[in-house]
Amino acid sequence: MAVDADVLLDWFSAHGRDLPWREPDCSAWGVLVSEIMLQQTPVARVQPIWHEWMARWPVPSALAASSQGEVVRAWGKLGYPRRALRLHEAAGVIAAEHGDVVPSDVDTLLALPGIGAYTARAVAAFAYGRRAPVVDTNVRRVVARAVHGAGDAGPASNTRDMADVEALLPADDAPAAKFSAAIMELGALICTARAPKCADCPIHDECAWQLAGRPEYTGPAKPVQKFAGTDRQVRGRLLDVLRGSEGPVEKARLDLVWHDGGQRDRCLDSLLVDGLLEQTRDGLFALPGEH
Repeated sequence: MAVDADVLLDWFSAHGRDLPWREPDCSAWGVLVSEIMLQQTPVARVQPIWHEWMARWPVPSALAASSQGEVVRAWGKLGYPRRALRLHEAAGVIAAEHGDVVPSDVDTLLALPGIGAYTARAVAAFAYGRRAPVVDTNVRRVVARAVHGAGDAGPASNTRDMADVEALLPADDAPAAKFSAAIMELGALICTARAPKCADCPIHDECAWQLAGRPEYTGPAKPVQKFAGTDRQVRGRLLDVLRGSEGPVEKARLDLVWHDGGQRDRCLDSLLVDGLLEQTRDGLFALPGEH
């Protein structure tokens, strides 16, 4: 069970994307912000917002000093806005307990609000050059094909997936960290889900899937994420009204965004529960901390 690390690292040096959070002078805070933003969101949508955030909040304490409402507004259309609140909360802890510097240790990172197994290891690897198995959808797909000869990855298993990637990592920190970025990039650019560019793959000749004749994936079907008509869409429209206003708004304005009153009110309640909206004493609605 192996992927030729030297071949993959050479490919990454030549073909890896020039992303701002990969620049040598990018802080660990910049890497953390990018990792939170990139969860379930394409790079092209993240880049402009990331630049805006880093210019406005170059260190955790700067973000922590802003209101939750400012942070939610600045999150814009990235989606899953609870990520913004979690990042705001984590920034406060980093500023207060870690000298305004993002920790480098995985266990310490895991203790921060909203930081899970993937993000903690991604920051350790990509910000601090540590040896840590970083597993996302792209990595799982590359491992499934190149190592296990399967057309795609089956249901996620944190323990199994971590062990698979751990076994592939070079022994030393620096090459292991670069390998983590390289295998992820391979999945994003070459070993894609629908139309893999196998002819351009640097590990084509040793890929177990190729050697097996590229068998079709026959495992459990992956759930297709819809957006149109979902609560996510309704929540986004409700938040858009607040982002576009300078103060609290009446419920009548929110009622205009969606035709189904039951779904709309359910989504409004969920935004209140999540802390993404607040209701004033006189029954108006506002972004958190903005009334």
